[in-house]
Amino acid sequence: MRFLPYFRCRFEYTVMINEFLQYLQYEKNYSSHTVLSYHTDLSQFCSFLNIQPGDLDPRTVQSQQIQQWVLSLMEENLSARSLSRKISTLKSFFRFLLTRGYAVHNPTLKILLPKTKKALPAFFKESEMNNVLENPYITERFEPVRDQLIITIFYLTGIRLSELINIKDTDIDLAVGNLRVIGKRNKQRIIPFDTLLSKDIERYINFRNKEVETCEPYLFVRVNGMKMYPKMVYRMVHASMSEVSSLHKRSPHVLRHTFATGLLNGGADLNAVKDLLGHSSLAATQVYTHTSFEELHSIYNHAHPRAK
Repeated sequence: MRFLPYFRCRFEYTVMINEFLQYLQYEKNYSSHTVLSYHTDLSQFCSFLNIQPGDLDPRTVQSQQIQQWVLSLMEENLSARSLSRKISTLKSFFRFLLTRGYAVHNPTLKILLPKTKKALPAFFKESEMNNVLENPYITERFEPVRDQLIITIFYLTGIRLSELINIKDTDIDLAVGNLRVIGKRNKQRIIPFDTLLSKDIERYINFRNKEVETCEPYLFVRVNGMKMYPKMVYRMVHASMSEVSSLHKRSPHVLRHTFATGLLNGGADLNAVKDLLGHSSLAATQVYTHTSFEELHSIYNHAHPRAK
């Protein structure tokens, strides 16, 4: 019986961590990938303390222990971005514990986030996109037509990879020219598209319905009718864009960057681009304005009499 208090505490601490992860998933609407990252960070911190996650007593954690953990991560040459995320995990965790009454102090208050340099987004040139989208050698078959349409939709709508593979036929209104997607934190947004894309989608659906016998209710499927998966789409985009671009990154996300950059260089309002991308704040969209500035700089150099 003398072991009962230990097991009771261990159970309480396990429930405490599970509550935090459920809070992130169901109240904050974080993706399962993000929740897993938080769980991994907490487990790594517990490993540093040489305890199991179920043995973590938040009342005994001190700022010095967190600082030592951060120093150990720095010695492992962890990037500032990854380090910042792990510190943010602990900060969020202890704020949650305080609000739920699991902790009486916050040892993360004096822990500062490292400064991170925001990398400028890479994007494809307009000529490179034209070479892919206007390729006259596309075979009139289901898979080639599907792959080209995927790249076209990425470029013309700026949606994320996770959003693309979850598009269902019912999410598309070909008559009006609207695409409905469910973004991060289950936020829904409507993206308009033109009649040319409407015809491309209709053409693809005809090929799909002829060549795929039975399929899931998703727009993009494999030959066997099953839903496409992220790595498959990534590899296809990378292979297609490798034929026209020498960029180090040739991913679906670079197509998203290309979409945003093209809009801003064309004079689109920043708030409108924010809404189309599904960003929660304007700060996330402002990273693309550097390309617009470069465009203005180029115009100035060519047009102003004293610029040369």
